[in-house]
Amino acid sequence: MEERIHRQMTIEEIFSRFPSKSQKLAQVMSNAGLNCVGCCASTWETVEAGVLGHGFGEETLENLLKDLNAILDEKEDLTTISMTEKAVKKYREILVEDGKEGWSLRFGEKAAGCSGFEYFLDYSEKPKENDKIFESHGLQIHVQEKSVPRLLGSVIDYVDGLNGAGFKISNPNAKSSCGCGSSHGY
Repeated sequence: MEERIHRQMTIEEIFSRFPSKSQKLAQVMSNAGLNCVGCCASTWETVEAGVLGHGFGEETLENLLKDLNAILDEKEDLTTISMTEKAVKKYREILVEDGKEGWSLRFGEKAAGCSGFEYFLDYSEKPKENDKIFESHGLQIHVQEKSVPRLLGSVIDYVDGLNGAGFKISNPNAKSSCGCGSSHGY
């Protein structure tokens, strides 16, 4: 049977069991009002304790569990690196604002953070010699060839919520993630 998120799971347990989806899971929890998801002190709480302890009711808890499990059900394409339509739209807006209209996105990772690696996004006027090129919604994504095996299947999304806005990456190859979801390990 497929593993599901339930009310008695701790936030830490959720991130450790589903590291490739931790960014999305953290965002859904934050949007539901669990704004301390990235706080080390709160990761020991169960989802139920977090929701009820923040003054929300049973209906909010059930809706949150439904939303979290819907993320687990999302299919992953392990043959490419892609962006959501929302992320492409936002990135194109940024390109126009910065006078780089028509440029591509450079996506990669660097050694950093408490779990080993952090992702980076940057402008890319043209691909480098050792880049692999992916395309998503008409936008090219340039990735250094040596990073491709670890990044295949990644989806770059753009979220705009109460805890701020930004690009979030879901990577099915990640085997561990820090509590706040900003770094990952393999």
